[in-house]
Amino acid sequence: MALSEVHQQIHDAARRFAEEVIRPAAGSLDREERFPEEIYRQMGELGLFGITVPEELGGAGMDTLAYAIVMEELSRGYSSIADQCGLVELAGTLLTVHGSAAQQAQYLMPLLRAERRAAYCITEADAGTDVSGIRATAEQTAVGWRLNGSKLWIHNAPVADTGFVLARTDKTAGKRGMSIFIVDLSLPGVSRGPKEHKMGQRASQVGALQFDGVELPADALLGAENRGFHIMMSVLDKGRVGIAALATGIAQAGLEAALDYAQARRQFGKPIIDNQGLQWMLADMAKDIQAARLLVRDAALKLESKEAATAACSMAKCFASDIAVQHTANAVQVFGGSGYIQGFDVERLYRDAKITQIYEGTNQIQRSIIARELIRNGATA
Repeated sequence: MALSEVHQQIHDAARRFAEEVIRPAAGSLDREERFPEEIYRQMGELGLFGITVPEELGGAGMDTLAYAIVMEELSRGYSSIADQCGLVELAGTLLTVHGSAAQQAQYLMPLLRAERRAAYCITEADAGTDVSGIRATAEQTAVGWRLNGSKLWIHNAPVADTGFVLARTDKTAGKRGMSIFIVDLSLPGVSRGPKEHKMGQRASQVGALQFDGVELPADALLGAENRGFHIMMSVLDKGRVGIAALATGIAQAGLEAALDYAQARRQFGKPIIDNQGLQWMLADMAKDIQAARLLVRDAALKLESKEAATAACSMAKCFASDIAVQHTANAVQVFGGSGYIQGFDVERLYRDAKITQIYEGTNQIQRSIIARELIRNGATA
């Protein structure tokens, strides 16, 4: 798929940033499990946050395809960095579409400028893929709301300033009884669990949040009361496009590393790339990555044009994350014993890839969504 001049410029700018700033820091960020403070600030300065947020609200004013391109290129540098771009994009979309002018002024601008950090707070012990299992509650008071409950495995929980928290506001209404609240995470009653030590994407901070009688003002409610589930679900398709692009970037980085190594490494007096079996492995990597990229861009275009995009987004997320895991494993295989040693990029890429099959909906649920859409709409392309 040929890119327009504008999209190519975005691609080139994101790639330069990934090459010059992100990739050199990836190894140390992974080892130290450290939030990328300096890179995060630079991303805000360069306008890499809020790709689809309108210019008048402080964003780049671009489309979903531009967002997918940026996510892939940043992830090619290090997926933990792309993760931050994705978090800001989802939070920015929520505020753009559903936020009041006051909420946009208070939260959106600082978020896009990297002055504040967001956490997207849905998951609980009994509510992962099944969001209907949420138990956190928000009860109305004379002056606002009182929030109680806990969230776990929340990206940015150890470092976030602002949480977008899904809680029950009508305990009898199921999915129709949830609302979203913008929560200042420095308020009394908010506590954070320890940072989780993860297998991959280790510079992307994850942890738990506890809300014990947190008093919120009336204007903490985002969007309409009891419409929180539908509002959160409305950004999941974009979230899946983002993760699909991120997974494609991981796989691309793995292919590039494997190709370079195979050309340089010699065994039996010749470069190992001369072996046909290894050539076929690299060829499979290249064709699957290109297929993933095209699925991602097709889903982005469908989403942007307001077409029915749910199946396309799930296909892209499912396929891209599956091939990312498969082909980073193949990249490790090309490196042989070296690929199993910490400090080699392919070892980190293999670890980073696995979570893409899990977050934004497991690939099992993506397959169920695709099947549901086939049953509902048939197999027409």
